[in-house]
Amino acid sequence: MIATTGETLGRAVARGAAGRLPRWHYAAAAIAPFLVLALWGVVLLPRPAPTLARIGEPAPAFALSDLDGNRLSLGDLRGRPVIVNFWASDCAPCIDEFPLLTSAAAAHGSDGLAVVGVVVRDSSVAAREFMARVGATWPSAMDPGDAVAMQYGIIGPPDSFFIDRDGVLVSRQIGPLSAADLERRLAGILGEE
Repeated sequence: MIATTGETLGRAVARGAAGRLPRWHYAAAAIAPFLVLALWGVVLLPRPAPTLARIGEPAPAFALSDLDGNRLSLGDLRGRPVIVNFWASDCAPCIDEFPLLTSAAAAHGSDGLAVVGVVVRDSSVAAREFMARVGATWPSAMDPGDAVAMQYGIIGPPDSFFIDRDGVLVSRQIGPLSAADLERRLAGILGEE
């Protein structure tokens, strides 16, 4: 109804003014949905896919710390044939293939063959003990966060990659190597085909 006294009208006016929000609240409420959409877009934007190892293409580069804390870089091995072997100390097939890798490293050392181990989902203590137990002498590196394993598409060890002197990935052995597999794949990177 219509107010007849200034007092009632004054309270109504006061209540209306107090019920209003400051202008910056309205501005923030108008901008907030756009900020949420922008943040959502940043989170969901497609990111460049990591370089995956592909036969016939350059092997993805990596630089890790070996079990002794020394830098181990695939790029430093350019000019040499390389076997990159992904392994873990609790991997039974890895135990079987390590003697084959040891023999290959000894037999083809004069050809410049380098064997590099990348430890997958394991501890450095267990990896070091494993290497000592099986007599492996090549450098092996921990792969924090499995970044290198993801670049190479590793599902689980063992997995071996054969890289020629030009740094090109020539072949891959998913699962344990047999002596015949190893010789065939070595021929591809040593130039004996």
